[in-house]
Amino acid sequence: MKLHHCKHGGGSLCDMLVIITTLFVPLGYASPSFLSEPVVTKPRHSRLFKSALQQVNLNEQQSDLWTPLVNQGWKPCIDSIATSLSLPDSSGYIQVFLDGGLNQQRMGICDAVAVAKILNATLVIPYLEVNPVWKDTSYFEDIFDVDHFMNVLKDDISIVRELPDEYTWSTREYYASAIRSTRVKNAPLHASANWYLEHVSPVLESYGIAAISPFSHRLAFNNMPVDIQRLRCKVNFEALTFVPHVRDLGDLLVNRLRFCVVQSDDATGTEYLKQVVDTKGIKGAGKFVALHLRFDKDMAAHSACDFGGGKAEKKALARYRKAIWQGRVLNSRFTNEELRNQGRCPLTPEEIGLLLTALGFENNTRLYLASHKVYGGEARISALRKLFPNIEDKKSLASAVERAQINGKASLSAAVDYYVSMHSDIFISASPGNMHNAMVGHRTYLNLKTIRPNMALLGQLFMNQSMNWSDFQAAVVKGRRNRAGKIKMREDKQSIYTYPVPDCVCQQD
Repeated sequence: MKLHHCKHGGGSLCDMLVIITTLFVPLGYASPSFLSEPVVTKPRHSRLFKSALQQVNLNEQQSDLWTPLVNQGWKPCIDSIATSLSLPDSSGYIQVFLDGGLNQQRMGICDAVAVAKILNATLVIPYLEVNPVWKDTSYFEDIFDVDHFMNVLKDDISIVRELPDEYTWSTREYYASAIRSTRVKNAPLHASANWYLEHVSPVLESYGIAAISPFSHRLAFNNMPVDIQRLRCKVNFEALTFVPHVRDLGDLLVNRLRFCVVQSDDATGTEYLKQVVDTKGIKGAGKFVALHLRFDKDMAAHSACDFGGGKAEKKALARYRKAIWQGRVLNSRFTNEELRNQGRCPLTPEEIGLLLTALGFENNTRLYLASHKVYGGEARISALRKLFPNIEDKKSLASAVERAQINGKASLSAAVDYYVSMHSDIFISASPGNMHNAMVGHRTYLNLKTIRPNMALLGQLFMNQSMNWSDFQAAVVKGRRNRAGKIKMREDKQSIYTYPVPDCVCQQD
């Protein structure tokens, strides 16, 4: 591999990467940062871990590991089957107030467009609630490209950025202060289209406006007209694009992941980026895996699983569960063994490293961490780093100046992770959740490779303390072979955003 300093020069790759003039002259690039709770640093699965360390340089990759998915015989199909060339008269204005993180809000936006369509109503750009955990005050227009959103959907529904003067009283504060006749607060989970016609249409007829809150998960996935299902996918996969500065930073990170490596200068103790010039013959060169660890403190506590941190960690997580959820956590009713057998425990960074090694990824594989803070900090992630030293995140790839517009904004940070993950060669998540579900759906829609760990199988394998490496690897490879490349059809009541087939695709001619 030939390397040279990435300096500002005409026509070079650096031109694509440069944002400030001194980009690659040492900027003090930071190592990936994580939450610093004290946890045990000794690998929990020491027998497998020692074997994995011996495998990483000897392992021959499976020939299909980096190979793109074959054509599945499907194509995106989101155009309306309706023949009308104009929108019907609006029945009034629909407001929704969306809580949760970025990916939950994303699904809520898609459902809001669908409900507006069902009611022939005008949608007000959705209001994003402040997340109580991340405390992000970003508005819709801070994250998503509003002009693009409105333009893509202009033939489907009417959308306004804000209410006309006669309705400016309809605000979040107005509904928080008293019971209001224009607020719809009793929408059941997964409500049918008929429910909205029966309960919300009268409010629109009487007042010209209806504010639906809470709204998350308030529209069913079953028994919906074809046009409504296609519209939901059109919003999710076509209309919702991030604002330009998020896309620009995402492109910057993707280019650096593919074409640059972080190097250390022993003389000065600084780090800088070097461009990879010659990658011929290097397996996986120019490619990277996006890894969503989903191992923050909330996830670790809510799972009620044992992660090897001893009594102190168990007590700390139990206290956190009681403080946040008053102890009302379903998983608390089960033993650690039962939870792992059921696939309810998120994979730790160490376990993800063992999984990737068993699948055939070499130790020079580039990993991008699309995650928030990892519970346990660097101590928890050290085992993964020993197996895969080339771990990067936003802080290790971009300077503070380049990250300035997303600094302190959890939703914008998550948007960058989403964008980079969508442009990765392979995506893998340590546990199901909103990010995992969003990625599985979006990448399925575009026929991109995603590794979906068999959580129940891995839970059982990791509980077997006597298992040797060859048996572990064989079980992992067999488990992946049974799932690799297969599009999972949406089943009854499953989310169209996670499983867009068959609702949002058509057979290719």
